[in-house]
Amino acid sequence: MAIQAMIFDLDGTLVKTEYLKACSYARAIEELRPHGFNEDEVIEIFKDFVGMARREVSIALLERFELEAPASARMAEFGVSAPWEAFAQVRLQYYDRMLADAELIRSNVWPHNLALLAFARQACRRVALATMSVCSQVDRILAALNLTGSFEYIAGREDVERPKPDPEIYLLVADKLDTAVEDCLVIEDSFVGVQAALAAGMRCIAVTTPMTHSAIHAGKILDRQWIVDDPTQLTGVVQHLLDGGCGS
Repeated sequence: MAIQAMIFDLDGTLVKTEYLKACSYARAIEELRPHGFNEDEVIEIFKDFVGMARREVSIALLERFELEAPASARMAEFGVSAPWEAFAQVRLQYYDRMLADAELIRSNVWPHNLALLAFARQACRRVALATMSVCSQVDRILAALNLTGSFEYIAGREDVERPKPDPEIYLLVADKLDTAVEDCLVIEDSFVGVQAALAAGMRCIAVTTPMTHSAIHAGKILDRQWIVDDPTQLTGVVQHLLDGGCGS
């Protein structure tokens, strides 16, 4: 097998936006129910939903923190038809402010994972991005990191019907790159992302974070040699898998 394409996740893999997302959910919960919750509690619970799409996360947290009544009261304000959508809009106000702060984004990168991206662009024929973030958010993050134009193809939440762990997004990327799934290597940080990559028939390396470490190891769906807990070792592990290069 010769790896022809490397496909990166974004949130939690290249930049610590999963943590920023958790903080934005915490602030939205505090706004809707000002008493009885703290940010650390929400962040800890959010770990169970890392890598999932906005709808799934919002519904889960709405139920967990009993937000249906206060969220329902905000539906008309946002012109939405479901309480989870109102909750999501409250939360997006906080997250959008975070994404508008380019310095905040730059201070929350995973430098060794970004170094792997640079390596991939030199070593592989094709490099792409597959993320559950919407494209407008992706564009802002990539612009802040001076990575606009770094990927041959970018797939975001709007491009698929079914979010990770469904393999649809990775199958889409392989099709757009005109590359066989067995010739693709995915770099992920979340359990649902790894599930999606493996379900697509692709090789996958998981680089864990404090948000995803427990779920990745508990899931036991990836051989231990392809789980990287120390990001300084990531490029070496990838090079070991490539075993001489990405093919010609």
